Amino acid sequence: MRDLRIVFMGTPDFAVTILKHLVENDYSVVGVITAPDRPAGRGRKLNESAVKKYAVSRGLNILQPTNLKNQEFIDELSSLNANIQIVVAFRMLPKVVWNMPEYGTFNLHASLLPEYRGAAPIHWAIINGEQKTGVTTFFIDDKIDTGEIILQKECRIKDDETVGELHDTLMHLGADLVIETVKQIEEDTITTTRQPELEEKTAYKLFPDNCKIDWSDTLDNIYNKVRGLNPFPAAWTTLHNNGVETNAKIYSVSKETITHSNPIGSLVIDKKSLKVAADKGYLIINEIKLSGKKKMDMQSLLNGLHFSSDAKMA
Repeated sequence: MRDLRIVFMGTPDFAVTILKHLVENDYSVVGVITAPDRPAGRGRKLNESAVKKYAVSRGLNILQPTNLKNQEFIDELSSLNANIQIVVAFRMLPKVVWNMPEYGTFNLHASLLPEYRGAAPIHWAIINGEQKTGVTTFFIDDKIDTGEIILQKECRIKDDETVGELHDTLMHLGADLVIETVKQIEEDTITTTRQPELEEKTAYKLFPDNCKIDWSDTLDNIYNKVRGLNPFPAAWTTLHNNGVETNAKIYSVSKETITHSNPIGSLVIDKKSLKVAADKGYLIINEIKLSGKKKMDMQSLLNGLHFSSDAKMA
């Protein structure tokens, strides 16, 4: 049985659950590497990462390098004498870092690699209408998400599941998979599989341009895009109403498949609902946030906003 000394690298809430699982299973975490504190909010108060907040609460040793190639950081990391590094939702590592520990550096990725390599795998699995996804542990190499696979676990994507819901499912599935991976490394029973050379689907980074709704797309694709971006960063569109253009983020939606003759993007409104015409049906908006306003349910919007007869989404 190997005596493991673990350095953990991560930043957001997703990574906290995995780190917490390691600590609660009595593994020796000799260091936690996370993002530097960043100013946030109107007062520009320094904001600590979710991983740092948890690490502080457990009295763990924390490093927050701005440059992962900085010699001072490299020396400090080396002095921890870790023999395994675990990476969850962190930056790309230089070889001098990932190649340092005796038993390697492995990453937890929220997809079934080689599919959905990249920054936003959970979002794109839903946006693309996938029916299953999962989590993968793999040893890091010099490219992004291409290293040899250690373990994988699958899960089904429900037809109405949002990225927020799937995020939480994969977070807990991933925590269990990391523990399984660590146990295999500890017992020296690990075997790996080379990733197949496939034309894989890519998890592109999310920008405003690829989060905008194209109302000329199919109803299913629009529906998948909205739930694949709900609650963050949220799909958006432009509301044209009473001669004014207002950007709006769309959250909870449902869909109605039906033949109609309304122009694409036009609105069908009654006292309780707002529907947007799409190809072969309507997207029913249940929750929306207009620019400069708070998120609201549809009843609140309809009570407070007058819609012109030619109002539309574009």
